[in-house]
Formats: sequence, structure tokens, C-alpha cells
Amino acid sequence: MNKLKKIYATLGKTGQKTQDVSLLLMRLVLAYGFYGPAMMKWQDIHAIGNWFKSMGYPAPYFNAYIVGITELAGVVLLFLGFGIRVITLLLIFVMVVAIITVHLRHGFEAGNNGFEIPLYYAIMLLVLFSFGAGKYSLDYFLKK
Repeated sequence: MNKLKKIYATLGKTGQKTQDVSLLLMRLVLAYGFYGPAMMKWQDIHAIGNWFKSMGYPAPYFNAYIVGITELAGVVLLFLGFGIRVITLLLIFVMVVAIITVHLRHGFEAGNNGFEIPLYYAIMLLVLFSFGAGKYSLDYFLKK
């Protein structure tokens, strides 16, 4: 039993050493994940406003710009690891709205346009909000 405890303790120490790399990888994956949707919105922001209007969003064109700006800022800030706690909250809000208004009625599975992927993004963003950007970030550099 003591050998198992020792192995578990060693794994715990190793896991702690990889935390900053894990946070960096999570930020980069999320930045890449938001890149496509952000670029799609900016290719025809008016069409996004029309889509929002068809779903009954208040101020649909204004909200199209807000979401487009938030996602694009998210790509840059996640990549740099800058302002992580602010941008993650904004992006979590975008994901929750997307889940409620677009994906929820399709169920869970991503293959059916369900809420699986935005839920994963929201959880990953919550982890970044909780732990910060990590050592390999502009936030860490500026804090020093």
C-alpha cells in the first residue's frame, strides 16, 4: 500500500509540473477553435445580424458585432495569454447564449449540432478563469 501511495504522490508532483504547459495548450486550442467562427462572422457580419434577428435576438446587428469582436479578441488574447480572466468570462457568456439559443434543441451530440462543443469550450474557459493563463503567458510576464 505504501508503494501505491508513493507512486500516486510522484504522479501528483509530475502533474503539477505540467500545469503551465497544459494551460498553454488549452489556450492555444481554444484560440484556434474560436478563429474559424470569428472569421466566418467577419466575412459577412450583416448576414450574422440577419441570423440573430431571425432567432429573435434583441439588437441583432449590434449583438453580431459584439460577438464578432469578442470572439476575435478571444483568439488574440487566448493566444497571447493576456487578460485571460476577463476574456474567458466574456467567451463563457457567448458559449452559454449559443447553447441556449442554437444548440440545446439539438441535444448533446456535436454531430447533430448539439451543445457538446460549446459546453466543452465553456468548461475549458472556466478552467482558464480559475487557474489563469499560466507561466507561458503575457499575464505572467507582466505580473513579474
